[in-house]
Amino acid sequence: METSFPNTYGRNKVHPKKFALLIACASIMMMFAALTSAYIVRHAAGNWLEFSIPNMFAYSSAVIIASSLALHTAYSAYLKGNEQVYKYGVVAALVLGLIFIVLQYAGWQEMSANGVDLDTNPSASFVYVISGFHAAHVLGGIAALIVAVLHAFTLPYKVTAKRKLRFELTFIYWHFVDLLWIYLYLFLLMQQA
Repeated sequence: METSFPNTYGRNKVHPKKFALLIACASIMMMFAALTSAYIVRHAAGNWLEFSIPNMFAYSSAVIIASSLALHTAYSAYLKGNEQVYKYGVVAALVLGLIFIVLQYAGWQEMSANGVDLDTNPSASFVYVISGFHAAHVLGGIAALIVAVLHAFTLPYKVTAKRKLRFELTFIYWHFVDLLWIYLYLFLLMQQA
């Protein structure tokens, strides 16, 4: 049973917390747009080491997509009153998010094992910085998912406007970092061609 809540924000159709989150996501996106633009400009300047993006980044991409799907399933189940699917969907999203971080670290280890360290060349530095900054933002999302798991298992199941908003904020941010990683991964792959 899906619950609907009246608009309590006057003329605004977006809750102020959602609006603030969207502004934060836009600023994060601008930071990564600046980093990828700097990558392109620096690549054109020469003295650029060509190397393959770690295979672990492909696996981590699949994992973060699965994590977003799990969170989407959990959110839908929460709204429809399916408490069991909601709870385990949030746990799955969190576990997959943690696996993403482990795979990112394994990717950095793979680069290092291939002789591509942070200070090897600007090309390596860019990959470490871009993927590292993204991992830091994922850690913020993992913190939100931990809170969502705690709420799912410690609070009595109930769909309220406040809890729905809190879940939506987590949902929006997690999907944002997912899509952001897909963009970054595809960008890095295309730069190899």
